[in-house]
Amino acid sequence: MKDGSKVKFNPIKLIFCILIVEITGIIGSIATFSSVKTWYLTDLVKPSWNPPSWLFAPVWTLLFLLIGIALYLVWNKKNNLFWFWTQLVLNVLWSFLFFGFHSPTLAFCEILILWITILLTIIRFWSFNKKAGILLLPYLAWVSFATILNFSIALLN
Repeated sequence: MKDGSKVKFNPIKLIFCILIVEITGIIGSIATFSSVKTWYLTDLVKPSWNPPSWLFAPVWTLLFLLIGIALYLVWNKKNNLFWFWTQLVLNVLWSFLFFGFHSPTLAFCEILILWITILLTIIRFWSFNKKAGILLLPYLAWVSFATILNFSIALLN
């Protein structure tokens, strides 16, 4: 689908795309919930600029909504979504590495790869639908911040 093409709005497909991404976030939160109130709060040294814990859930929920809408805008039989699915899997994997395995260092290595796959997804989506690419920019910005935060936590611990 190119930006100029007319595509009939499909609310079922839109909801499906959003649900896929939000459910992926829920899967990642399984590892997070087990550690966020214990290990993350009590055992880790974090930088002074670390955001409050309550901020992460609403930010990720909004980002996953935007990611789902972007998926809706580009998902058709002709598009190769390899980078999209790869970054989604890596997003979940990061939660398990950081929170599940309590490994900020391993999670940092992985988030660098995640960042690259998000950038490749944006480039790919942009070529199909500029709006879809734009919708992913806040995701890249947040993961950029998370990468710096993850690096700082790895250094401090």
